[in-house]
Amino acid sequence: MQLDALDEFAFEDSDPPPRVYGLDGAVVVELHGDIDLLAYQRVNPLIDPITAGPAQTVIIDLREITFFDCSGISLLVRAHRHTTARGGRLSVVCTHALTLRILSIAGLTATLSPAPTLRAALDAAG
Repeated sequence: MQLDALDEFAFEDSDPPPRVYGLDGAVVVELHGDIDLLAYQRVNPLIDPITAGPAQTVIIDLREITFFDCSGISLLVRAHRHTTARGGRLSVVCTHALTLRILSIAGLTATLSPAPTLRAALDAAG
């Protein structure tokens, strides 16, 4: 197979990069587009230092995602584990019905307590 023939399999990651900002003492990581294996590999090096850092509250905002698979579950579980291991709190903002269903099937709604808004996530974090 020639390299030119592989061009049909090439793609560009068109999802915007995560947006990270502070809000009322919390660090918010706003994710966009697809949360799949490629996104996991791209986003994890950004999220790991945030969830291991000094912020008491970390919020992962999923309102702008368009696809969420088991890689997204892994990303959230890893972020939760890192944040809670140092005594912090992780909150998730999510309004997408299918993503909420995936979190429910995975048994993570009680652990992650997805909130519909940033304000609700901040209030839940205390």
